[in-house]
Amino acid sequence: MRKRLVILGAGESGTGAAVLGAAQNWDVFVSDKGKIAPKYQDELNLHNIAWEQQQHSEEKILNADLIIKSPGIPDKAPLVAAAIAKGIEVIDELEFGYRYTQAKMISITGTNGKTTTTLLTYHLLKQAGLNVGLAGNIGRSLARQVAQENFDYYVVEMSSFQLDRIDTYRSHIAILCNITPDHLDRYEYNVNTYADSKMRITRNQDASDYFIYCADDELTREAMSRNPFAAKAIPFSLHTKPNEGAYGEGSTLNILLKEKFTLDMQEFTLRGQHNAYNSMAASVAASLMDVRKDSIRESFTNFQNAEHRLEFVQKVGGVDYINDSKATNVNSAWYALESMDRPVIWIAGGVDKGNNYADLKNLVKSKVKMIICLGLDNIKIHQAFQADVDLIINTSSAKEAVHVASKMADQGDVVLLSPACASFDLFDSYEDRGRQFKEAVRHL
Repeated sequence: MRKRLVILGAGESGTGAAVLGAAQNWDVFVSDKGKIAPKYQDELNLHNIAWEQQQHSEEKILNADLIIKSPGIPDKAPLVAAAIAKGIEVIDELEFGYRYTQAKMISITGTNGKTTTTLLTYHLLKQAGLNVGLAGNIGRSLARQVAQENFDYYVVEMSSFQLDRIDTYRSHIAILCNITPDHLDRYEYNVNTYADSKMRITRNQDASDYFIYCADDELTREAMSRNPFAAKAIPFSLHTKPNEGAYGEGSTLNILLKEKFTLDMQEFTLRGQHNAYNSMAASVAASLMDVRKDSIRESFTNFQNAEHRLEFVQKVGGVDYINDSKATNVNSAWYALESMDRPVIWIAGGVDKGNNYADLKNLVKSKVKMIICLGLDNIKIHQAFQADVDLIINTSSAKEAVHVASKMADQGDVVLLSPACASFDLFDSYEDRGRQFKEAVRHL
């Protein structure tokens, strides 16, 4: 008799898991409390996979042998809690995909920078000719690729929610970019609990594996001291010079591994302190995979960053418009502002996740000429920065925000959308917010 696999959530990861489950002869059932996108309905139907939408039928779910849940569903959700209480194994799609592949995993997590570091690492490996896939929190589902492709390596972006539900998953190379308070509502409002979740990326590693970390990040160092691991630790830093790993001096990045070499960030498509960290992490990973230094150098000169992450939209009337809609927390916005070298009109706001704006005050004083709020409740932004800028204006659509910015900007200014907040008051997602911003800019 076939074992029963129930998947909660039918987005990219859930549908991908269903496809792999069907290929491995599981009796698969997919349940989504919301509406399932037509393209995923078609895919499920193509593989003869049973599904339901806009409801969770407990009798069809709690008879599972294995449950794969969407990372967005917390463990405390009644249905998940009931499954766990019944002794049903509950895992993430990444764990499921891992169980059916022999490929080596290069896994990347961190509060900020993980998407850029993931894309950069993938780019470095692919340009060097490795047979590598891109999966996880970005790109296509790992499980779907395991079912349909045959890669030797995967570069996988992992959120803390995904890490919480891995069991046998092992990273040959694990990268932890940094840890800053985020998603604390899922971690009992305890930053240490959140940090410990990030350290799960070292789970199952042994002495033949590598853990690449930011030596400048205090929360990372504290989490490492609380969570013993077996992998070889390799640091990167802008403030110290490790004997092995990577460090920065001005615009020069020094990589100290089997092959010692330097990289000049002035030749990169990436800019800013945060991207120095991302570049060092990716370079160390590529070096450990025996990618040649000349290949690494060349790859940095033709790398294109992710959509919605410090994405240059266009120049209009001598003003640069930059879409950083993926900056959904204060730390991400800090990195964006830090990398600006011209006067900034900053578009910020949305759903506040318990933000403390104090860390941004000095940057705002020195770089921002005005703030345009894009959200329904902007009082915290007004209170935080009213003494630091001459003007704060409320808007309630991307079109309005861009219109106001274009009227107030002078030649040589930068209009930066870097919200520091979630998007769900006015938009479907940060992607929707970014695309509406870009559309508005293109209509100027």
